[in-house]
Amino acid sequence: MNYKTIKTNRITEEDIKKSRFICHLKRVNSEEEAREYIAAIKKEHYKANHSCSAMIIGENSEIKRSSDDGEPSGTAGIPMLTVLEKQELTNIVAVVTRYFGGIKLGAGGLIRAYAGSVAHAIKETGLVAVKEQVGLQIHLTYPQYQTFANFLEQEGLEEFNTQFLDQVTSDIYTDEDKLSDIQDALTEFYQGKISFQKIDSKIVEIPLS
Repeated sequence: MNYKTIKTNRITEEDIKKSRFICHLKRVNSEEEAREYIAAIKKEHYKANHSCSAMIIGENSEIKRSSDDGEPSGTAGIPMLTVLEKQELTNIVAVVTRYFGGIKLGAGGLIRAYAGSVAHAIKETGLVAVKEQVGLQIHLTYPQYQTFANFLEQEGLEEFNTQFLDQVTSDIYTDEDKLSDIQDALTEFYQGKISFQKIDSKIVEIPLS
């Protein structure tokens, strides 16, 4: 498992030439879940003129759907979908609701407005890489633990499930192809006086800048 998506669900709002554009971004795991969300937004904003949508679902982006919801063909759903594709996101649905303000935007203006709403919302929420990583449980003495933060910083790792008993145990997770290098680095850092064991892998979310 290894894909990119938004960090959290997000709602943003912009006024463009008196029209109100509200973008809803949501993480989803199926087309059915995405369609239910689109339906819920349409129900909530039943007085709006349009609620256009785009979704990409699946680890390999197998499912892609978009809807102009009454806007001129190709001016809303596809531009929104293109933004998601360019960011290489998946397991996400975007719905942009428009309350018409009386000024027509033209095809180019609509494309910019709908694509821009999605791009703005993505920037606001940030992105994460969702991946499966292998785990390593490390057994440390208390003096060793005092320098453990230095090792983590050096290798760009985080600690999880740290427990303080007669000794300290802490879990770290890394990509499988980096595990051997991490083990070597750990052994070198503690001059061979360290014990660790492989543990179950887990799904982690790594913030992307």
